[in-house]
Amino acid sequence: MLVKSRASGTDIPLNEQDRHPLMSESDINTILLNGAQISLTKLKRARSFDARLYYYAEIGVFLEVTLSRGAGITDATREELEEIHKEATHIHMDANKLLNILEE
Repeated sequence: MLVKSRASGTDIPLNEQDRHPLMSESDINTILLNGAQISLTKLKRARSFDARLYYYAEIGVFLEVTLSRGAGITDATREELEEIHKEATHIHMDANKLLNILEE
């Protein structure tokens, strides 16, 4: 069945009108890195243990996703996420040490 496209006025098969193209490899890499950076920023601003733990876990999930083979995730993305995770680990652990000192 052909239906006129509103944008161009040309006939386009109905099954192709609402198709969304697949994301390219660079898209998944960008999404993972941006998501991890957002979580790291929120981790740095978190005021409670639970909030820090939540954002730290989010970063861990982004890193774990990079272990998927065949998903188009590059080694560079994996390495950058490892660095973000390492930084998050230090931030989370330092905040926990400080909290433990203050509670004593």
